[in-house]
Amino acid sequence: MADGFLDNNPGGMDLDFENRMVTASSLPEDEGDNPLRPRLLSEYIGQEKVKENLSVFIDAAKLRRESLDHVLLYGPPGLGKTTLAGIIANEMGVNFRITSGPAIERPGDLAAMLTNLESGDVLFIDEIHRLSRSVEEILYPAMEDFAIDIISGKGQGAVSIHLPLPKFTLIGATTRAGQISPPLRDRFGVVLRLELYSPQELAEIVTRSARILEIPCDSDGAYEIASRSRGTPRIANRLLKRVRDFAQVMGEGRITLDAARKALKKLEVDELGLDTIDRRMLKAMITHYGGGPVGLDTVAALIGEEAITIEDVYEPYLMQIGFLSRTPRGRVVLPGAYQHLGIEYNGQLTF
Repeated sequence: MADGFLDNNPGGMDLDFENRMVTASSLPEDEGDNPLRPRLLSEYIGQEKVKENLSVFIDAAKLRRESLDHVLLYGPPGLGKTTLAGIIANEMGVNFRITSGPAIERPGDLAAMLTNLESGDVLFIDEIHRLSRSVEEILYPAMEDFAIDIISGKGQGAVSIHLPLPKFTLIGATTRAGQISPPLRDRFGVVLRLELYSPQELAEIVTRSARILEIPCDSDGAYEIASRSRGTPRIANRLLKRVRDFAQVMGEGRITLDAARKALKKLEVDELGLDTIDRRMLKAMITHYGGGPVGLDTVAALIGEEAITIEDVYEPYLMQIGFLSRTPRGRVVLPGAYQHLGIEYNGQLTF
């Protein structure tokens, strides 16, 4: 224990996707009543333009004693879309009902939810781009006219029942705004994009979360965690919890710069937020295919992962930091990745 921490992973074993620390996708530990979620706009850190506009829309709706117009939140996963939806409901002083696109399988499921809403309630649909077309057809009149038509019976005996609904606010969240059908997208009066966070903003979030978790955290330690969090609050809070474990069990019970660095080294999250899987994929492309171009299916076979997972989970961040490029001929590892991995770049780059 020369460096203050026990080395329980001397072989540097690869992390599987389900246990991946730096994925922005929601994990079981992120669900439920999370005490780290802010409840009010004043507690919400970052996304200043979104907060400023949203504050005006909320205040205006409250002045008119109306429900807030329907809101669409889009952007990369883990940036706080669900949290922001909950804040809207809290600020409006109404009930917050939550569901997701894949969970609404039949039009009747959505109709049951809508008829149980009270005046002004917020209905939050996560992954709204995954709603089926038949379900969307129910949603159109509900959003525009606050009414739904239900067909009762079959054949010649079928009758259409017109059910009025209380005025409510639908908040949709998606990571793929382009996959939402135009008729649905056009029915949202407020469309807001959430951007990746700066390390300074994430350091504020880490400091706030550490205070809630009652773990002393120096500003340098908070910034170290923030700088490796890939611009995503969900990852920052997840890393904070794991660094807290190391600091309490193997350190002095305080997150300092040194404690954060040692813990993150054990978690195999490097200075840019890359983990074992990221580095393994880049090294495999360089070693076996000279850095590319490499087809997506080939990369998937190379590291034993599904192509859709690589495209949605691994590639976006590597592209954002300039380590990977998508070309017509396939994926190409860029010179910055060679430098980061300590591999000599000999001009292998071809498009």
